Amino acid sequence: MKKLFLNYFPFIIFFVSCQFNNYETVDKNIRFREKIQTGNFIKLSKGHTYYEIDNQKSLKTLVFIHGFSVPSYIWDDTYYSASEKGYKVLRLDLYGRGYSSNLDIDYTDNLLAGQVIELLEELNIKKATLLGLSNGGRVISKIAYLKPELVEKLIYVSASSFQDHNPTENKSVSGKEINNFIKNNYPTISKGQLLDFKYPENFKGWDNKYENLLQYEGFARALISTRKNHVNLDTENSFINGSEIPFYTIWGDSDSAVVYNEFKDKLNKLMPRRKEYFVSESGHLPNMENKEEFENLLFNQILKEN
Repeated sequence: MKKLFLNYFPFIIFFVSCQFNNYETVDKNIRFREKIQTGNFIKLSKGHTYYEIDNQKSLKTLVFIHGFSVPSYIWDDTYYSASEKGYKVLRLDLYGRGYSSNLDIDYTDNLLAGQVIELLEELNIKKATLLGLSNGGRVISKIAYLKPELVEKLIYVSASSFQDHNPTENKSVSGKEINNFIKNNYPTISKGQLLDFKYPENFKGWDNKYENLLQYEGFARALISTRKNHVNLDTENSFINGSEIPFYTIWGDSDSAVVYNEFKDKLNKLMPRRKEYFVSESGHLPNMENKEEFENLLFNQILKEN
C-alpha cells in the first residue's frame, strides 16, 4: 500500500499544482482584449473598460450596473429584454471585474462611479435610468450624488448600499492577503455563487461561468480592496431622498445575501420617499430567478411612471 501511494504521490502533487496554477494567470492586456469577440473596449482615465450597447438612437436609456464580483453578464436576461423592447441599453464591467482593467489602486465607490460617469460622457449619453444590482446600488447612489443631472431614475435591485460599515483605517492590500484569499476562497468561491438563488438547482452551470473569472490576474485584489473601501453612504442616500430623482427598491422575497430586515428601519428613515417592491420566489437575483415577475414590474410599472 505504501509503495502504491508513493507511485501516485507525484500525480497528486501535479494535479493539485495544476488546479491552483490556473488562478490569476491571465493578464488583461492588449492581446487579451484583441481576443474578445463581443462588445467594445474604451480607454478611460484609469484603464480600459469593456461595455456593450444597443439601440443607440433610442431616446430612453437604461444603464445596467452589476454587483460585487459577477460582471455584466449577470444582467443578461433584463438587458436583452430591454433591447428587444427598443430601449437604448448599456452595460459595462466595472474595474477589477470581467473584461475591464484590473487596477493597482483603491477600489472605492468614487472610482467605480467615476468610471460609469466617464463612459456616459464618452458615449454622449446625457441622461439615463440607472439600475444597480447588489453592490451596484452603491455605485448608482454615488453617481446620483456626484452627477444628479445624469439621472432619470434610480432602480436598486437587491442593493447593498444601505447597510452600515465600520471602515478599516488601513486600506492597502498586501501580497499575503491576496495569497491567503486565493488559497482559502478560490477553491469554493464559484460554488458559493449558487447561494444567491432560492432554488440553485435551477441554475446548473452558473458556478462554472464564474470559474473563468478566477484566471484573471488582480481579481482577488479587486475584491479585497472593494470590501476594505466600503463606507456608509448615508450622506449620498439622504441627498437622493431630498432630490427630485424618482427612485425604487426591488427585493427578492428570500434574499439571504442582503437581508432586508437587517437595515429596513434605517432605510425607512433615510429614504422614505422610495417606491418599494418585492419579487416572489426569488433570492438575491430576482432578475434571473423570477424573470417574468421582475420584468413585468420593471417594464410595465416603474419605467412607465412619469
